[in-house]
Amino acid sequence: MEKESMNVSIPASLYKKIEEVIKGTDVPSVSGYVAKVLREKLAQGQTPGEAFSKEDEEKVKERLKALGYID
Repeated sequence: MEKESMNVSIPASLYKKIEEVIKGTDVPSVSGYVAKVLREKLAQGQTPGEAFSKEDEEKVKERLKALGYID
């Protein structure tokens, strides 16, 4: 596993939700969870330059609308 790390900001509400999700699991930290989820997503074999499938993109847009981030 890589030793060097970089900081990434996420909304505090998301951080708190992740804390709840990992309570009672073997995941040591929110950072560990986020890194694990991102590794799994990247390992799904998406084509370079494609961050999300069209379906995933629509789900993200719907969620952002529901949270009031976009109209």
